[in-house]
Amino acid sequence: MNVGIDSIAFDIPQLFLPITTLAENRNIEPEKLIKGLGLHKMSFPDVHQDVVTMASNAALKLIQQENLNPEEIHKIYVGTESGVDSSKPVASYVVSNLESIFGEASFRNCDVVDLTFACIGAIDALQNCLDYIRLNPSKKAIVIASDNAKYDLNSTGEYTQGAGSIAMLITSNPSILSFANAVGVSTQGVFDFFKPRRYFSKAEALKLADNPEWNGILENEIAIYKEQPVFDGQYSNQCYINRITEAYEHYKSESHQSGNIYENWESILMHLPYCFQGRRTFIEIFAKENPKLVELQLGETLKDKIKALAKSPEYLALVNEKILPSEIASGQIGNIYTGSIFLGLLSTLCHHFQQKSDLTNKKMGFIAYGSGSKAKVFEAEVSENWKDAIAKVKLFETLEKCTPIDFATYEKLHKKETKQSIIAPKSEFYLDSIEKENPVLTGARYYKFVE
Repeated sequence: MNVGIDSIAFDIPQLFLPITTLAENRNIEPEKLIKGLGLHKMSFPDVHQDVVTMASNAALKLIQQENLNPEEIHKIYVGTESGVDSSKPVASYVVSNLESIFGEASFRNCDVVDLTFACIGAIDALQNCLDYIRLNPSKKAIVIASDNAKYDLNSTGEYTQGAGSIAMLITSNPSILSFANAVGVSTQGVFDFFKPRRYFSKAEALKLADNPEWNGILENEIAIYKEQPVFDGQYSNQCYINRITEAYEHYKSESHQSGNIYENWESILMHLPYCFQGRRTFIEIFAKENPKLVELQLGETLKDKIKALAKSPEYLALVNEKILPSEIASGQIGNIYTGSIFLGLLSTLCHHFQQKSDLTNKKMGFIAYGSGSKAKVFEAEVSENWKDAIAKVKLFETLEKCTPIDFATYEKLHKKETKQSIIAPKSEFYLDSIEKENPVLTGARYYKFVE
């Protein structure tokens, strides 16, 4: 029995900052970001948008697109590292929002949960739902990847920001992709990228000599949570390489395959924290699989030879054929954390749809990564009816309609200094208010849908 992705929908902010605008205001050579990293635009949430609105909008589009009855949906699993609460999951907000459209209690018997492991959380959500459908082939599940990749102003991660959500319907006999059972895994607990609670004493934070109650806090310490991560870019890149190469080897063992298995893949889909990350890191796997090609390269050290190999005709041909289609949307949106690998999948499918390619029965290799750190490698086969499903998804058309913002507007949005939406919400869920008065509901987030 085949199990996999039957349909896909997405939601992204309407606003974007041109990467040239960011580069000029940060004294960075634009070509370094455009030609060096593949970046062109950076999507950024409006005042009324967050991971909940994007997840809810993507889910609603999916349900309406496929004319689904809420009773058909037995699970909604969300992968995110941008949760708005340390206890209440994004998924619970999503079903509440959906019930405002489909009726009270319409999702009462739907199992929901968030899975968090940096950028690989939605892959974990997918694999949990795949296993559920394998055991219950008549059921349906929805997997949502929803994130806002936000970095500190002037940081080395600033130009890799982005936001968006991908929603996928998981069924038996799917129209788009069927996944094989085998999965290669590599895990190691590291601090390459994380979002810790940061603690300050009241005396330090508030310039107080004693420990009075403050905003309901009796403890001497105040904990602060920032959306922006603590990260070491070079170290994280090395962790990425280590995990994916180990997971790739493990996948070969788990799937009982040998040789250059990537040659069996029509497309290679990787987590893209920036557009060209996949092509810059897959070279490590390519080099290990092709030692004779490595030896032919100029250079005194192995590192030099691999660097030369990355510019070789053999590797560039692989990039153009198997990786480049996944980069198209990434360069226009930016990093969306858990959704990046699925955005790459959608980009690839939409590209081949436009090119009228025949992907039926072709295999796709997935190489996922999440900081902290974990990688998973697995593969899927394209279904016969994939074109009919992808015809409904207007990815590139939607990107063309997005609105650029200037640098001053971007900084105000980033610092949350503006309370007025740049573009008023329309035909979407939006964040209406956050409770501040009622002590038993402090911080509760309220959402509405506007036609």
